[in-house]
Amino acid sequence: MTLPTTNWNYPTTMWFGNGRIKDLQQACDSLDIKKPLFVTDSGLAQLDFVKTAFASLTNGVFYSDVQGNPTGENVSGGVKVFEDNNCDGVIAFGGGSGIDGAKAIALVANQNLSVWEFEDVGDNWAKANADIITKIIAVPTTSGTGSEVGRASVITNTETENKKIIFHPQMMPSLVISDPELTVDLPPHITAWTGMDALTHAVEALCAPNYHPMAVGIGIEACRLVIENLPKAFKDGTDLEARGNMLVAASMGATAFQKGLGSVHSLAHPIGAMYHKQHGLINAIILPYALRQNKDAIGEQIAYLCRALGIQDTSVDGFIDFLLDFRKELNIPHTLAEIELDTSRAVEIGEKAFADPSTGSNAKPVTALDLQRLFEACVSGDMSGL
Repeated sequence: MTLPTTNWNYPTTMWFGNGRIKDLQQACDSLDIKKPLFVTDSGLAQLDFVKTAFASLTNGVFYSDVQGNPTGENVSGGVKVFEDNNCDGVIAFGGGSGIDGAKAIALVANQNLSVWEFEDVGDNWAKANADIITKIIAVPTTSGTGSEVGRASVITNTETENKKIIFHPQMMPSLVISDPELTVDLPPHITAWTGMDALTHAVEALCAPNYHPMAVGIGIEACRLVIENLPKAFKDGTDLEARGNMLVAASMGATAFQKGLGSVHSLAHPIGAMYHKQHGLINAIILPYALRQNKDAIGEQIAYLCRALGIQDTSVDGFIDFLLDFRKELNIPHTLAEIELDTSRAVEIGEKAFADPSTGSNAKPVTALDLQRLFEACVSGDMSGL
């Protein structure tokens, strides 16, 4: 089946369909952006489809100094290019890292403030002059973070080895171009890792204790789309139906986690900052362990999810068993040790994870020691103590 070409207006304006990247200049025109800063990550910068997209712009400026886990230095470098060239909009092109970096650049440009001034604490967002925050067009090229429909960016502070959540309501892109054809060249392992990121967002949102029925509905459908389509996209990257459904699932997962995240992300953020591992891969490894640790608080939510997905054993353990088999199908490692992590900094990781904003919406209250033990279990592969 060929998915339809269509436009949506939730949670922002979204232009979806094969080949929609051809409308990039039209998107700029619709937002009255005359000179956009085209931001992508260093890994994508030399690829032909990126060069073609940039060449379609009438008057664009290119910036690609964004790392896999974007840093404060990446943001300040982009802000300088934006200001030096008198840009009036940002095109966020790439995976979650490129889009996160671009959104932070759009927030900080012309504010005369550091990106860290906008950490998602209290009302820091109100420090910004909202009248000069530039408009953002987001073009996702992976199906994971869903940053294209988010109001925040995750930026690494290299001095403290912490990931910080940078937030402002106007960081939500004004327009998203979701073109499945841009994702067909993703290698299978990146397809798997980013897809598991989308699934983690949706599952953690469902387990978060906050009351948000709309997020629950969106999260359930996001899970269904990932379970049905990620193995297809993993096995055949040219399957545009599966690729399109995964793009949608990623946006839905990020929309759902307005309800909250949890200890998977609490750990993934410091691990990513300290060890520079891919975020979706870290999430994929931690998820079943976190579900086991939260087992006594998530039975009802997981049973509902299992019924929606047609999983016969609706217990938490039943879903974990399903998830472990699903990960094997995608060649996801079972332990953090398999990606060269050890427990030498376990206490520090537990403390940093406890301070992460995601901890506040975990399915049940946890301590720094709980998170340390969760990390140690993820390294060893032993769930019995959780």
